[in-house]
Amino acid sequence: MPAPQRPGTETSDALDSDLGWTLGVVFRAYIRTVDALFGHLPGGPRGYQVLAAAAQELPGGQGALAQRLGIDKTVMTYLLDDLEQAGLVERRPDPADRRNKRVVATEHGRATWADAQTRLEHAEDHVLAPLEEADRSVFRELLRRLAVQADSLDPVHDTCRLVTELAPDAAPPKPRRSARR
Repeated sequence: MPAPQRPGTETSDALDSDLGWTLGVVFRAYIRTVDALFGHLPGGPRGYQVLAAAAQELPGGQGALAQRLGIDKTVMTYLLDDLEQAGLVERRPDPADRRNKRVVATEHGRATWADAQTRLEHAEDHVLAPLEEADRSVFRELLRRLAVQADSLDPVHDTCRLVTELAPDAAPPKPRRSARR
């Protein structure tokens, strides 16, 4: 199926088939939608990801979660402080190693996550609307496989460091402190 034409264009240009451009356009549409959905959560989309991991009781402690999500450990600490203050998560000693803290969703956190997950599914359907249902499933699976492979080859453990590596002249982002500090 040929790519839909942009208004005012009669033929496809080189950008339409550029992987970086196409990924960027879809990513920006997704981020705009998700930012609007999760603006009420501490940390926005990142807060949602932490809450989702906590609600699903993914294995590993606070440090492992930060590493998996590509969140700087310092930023993760402030994000968890804010999520904890909102009553969404708690830090508990890890039974396997009491030096580590596990991030666990509270009942309020689980309910908030369930509601957010439903709204996210609707938002994702909106972003993927140009695809038929069967194509959406194939797209998600292919994208998941690419992401798992890319992460295993070159995991992003620190997004602040990644920005510094990719744009050495840019100042690294400073961790945002909680408004309550």
